[in-house]
Amino acid sequence: MGPGDRRLRFDRSEWSGAFGDLGTDLPLLVGMILASGLNASSVFTVFGLMQIATALRYRMPMPVQPLKAMAAIVIAQKLPPEILFGGGLAIGVCMLVLTATGLLDWINRAVPKPVVRGIQCGLGLQLAGIALRDYVPAGGATGWWLAGAGFFLTLVLIGRKRIPSAAILVALGAIYALVFKLDASSLVGAAGLHLPEWRLPAAADVWTGFLILALPQIPLSIANSVLATRQLTEDLFPDRPLSARKIGWTYAAMNLVNPFLSGVPTCHGSGGMAGHYAFGGRTGGSVVIYGSLFLVLGVVFGPGSQIVIQVFPLPVLGVLLLFEALTLVALLRDLSPRGTDFAVAILVGLIASSVPYGYLVGLGVGVICMHLFRRGLTRVGDHE
Repeated sequence: MGPGDRRLRFDRSEWSGAFGDLGTDLPLLVGMILASGLNASSVFTVFGLMQIATALRYRMPMPVQPLKAMAAIVIAQKLPPEILFGGGLAIGVCMLVLTATGLLDWINRAVPKPVVRGIQCGLGLQLAGIALRDYVPAGGATGWWLAGAGFFLTLVLIGRKRIPSAAILVALGAIYALVFKLDASSLVGAAGLHLPEWRLPAAADVWTGFLILALPQIPLSIANSVLATRQLTEDLFPDRPLSARKIGWTYAAMNLVNPFLSGVPTCHGSGGMAGHYAFGGRTGGSVVIYGSLFLVLGVVFGPGSQIVIQVFPLPVLGVLLLFEALTLVALLRDLSPRGTDFAVAILVGLIASSVPYGYLVGLGVGVICMHLFRRGLTRVGDHE
């Protein structure tokens, strides 16, 4: 692609990139469906539509993801759908206010690049931890063998443009599920036309969702969905920079629509973009492919789509997640010649990945450290 080229491609590399974020999205979507009793058809259909809309808007591999903090709370507390949809609408309004008032742009200017790198590193460490702790060991010895084979296969194929490594890895998982776990008759019996359910969130649910779900999510969304994603687009596509405000507008728009169609709250994310890019995605084509798969699952197979998702082997998702994590952590390399910046980024990454409200705490600690460091340099310069 030449500079500024905004064409969508659907070649082998885009097909490979399309599966780069599967390891992050599937467990969160299925977890929320099971915990809250959500309509699987609506969830997958709306999720797919948001992927396609985002791909057409940005023309780069910037997929949509479920809101992680919200998903974790919903799964842990088994909150009812009304609270989830109310929280989604609440955070859409919050992001709309932050964007329209210019606060997002101000925050973007106030947070130094090493702090953003630290946020990206923290997310990478979290994803690697989930992959190695929860996904790869799933299934016991068989899971380890499956993950090992998938990792080796991906390592061999990932640099070869003619071979869609992630697509082959997902095909490996699908064959395993089809042979050992999937009841094909259940899937065929669920086939039909399934449209999203219309919802009208009540004011009380929006307020409750704001307090329980939106407030814990906002720091993570600002740090990762907006700041880290904006930085990653600059890293990967320097000829097509995005502003924090532009990302904020689409983040808000998605969540002002999702709740009315029984869709889960969604965001952008540097991890998702890193995953698509790591496996070959370079245009919005990979995101269109990814979204279309969810759209078909939701509209055509309806409740049966939940069966397909649940039987997919977690060790294979763990391999996808691990490569996504490695791509994020590798972004630190541009700070390695600058010792203090690198140290601050590592500190922020460790905080973000390991303490409660880590992204908010890491953001604050990192900004303070960089401010003190720069003030110290200024004083040294004045004495000289």
